[in-house]
Amino acid sequence: MSLSNVFDIAGSGMNAQSIRINTTASNIANAESASSSVDETYRARKPWFAVMEKAFTDVNENNQFEDIEGGIGAGVQVMGIVEKDAPLQMRFQPDHPMANEDGYVYYPNVNIVEEMTDMMSSSRSYQMNVEVLKTAKQMLQRTLTLGQ
Repeated sequence: MSLSNVFDIAGSGMNAQSIRINTTASNIANAESASSSVDETYRARKPWFAVMEKAFTDVNENNQFEDIEGGIGAGVQVMGIVEKDAPLQMRFQPDHPMANEDGYVYYPNVNIVEEMTDMMSSSRSYQMNVEVLKTAKQMLQRTLTLGQ
């Protein structure tokens, strides 16, 4: 695997984790938003990741190029953002301005503990991808100074 592949993989990981952080921040920001109907209530969102596969080649025992099978990962891609299907929170608050005719207010299906865990996990993953890029850059710089 070449250094350019490392840059691509780490870059795709940083992009994916950035989207995950933004989605999590949106969930946290809307955690206490109230609504009078199920249809208008915010629903927690999660990014859907998939492996980007790339065909790699190798040299076999006859010194011929052949494709490496097995779907070697070449990064991560965000396939989309999906809404969680967990049930909404329905609270009896007849004095609330957003209460429906039965006195219920609907709140999002956002679990703050889960969102904070996701936030920490995505932040750490982003940091690790930054470290991969730094290491690859240092290796490239050291390789350039070998002939001096």
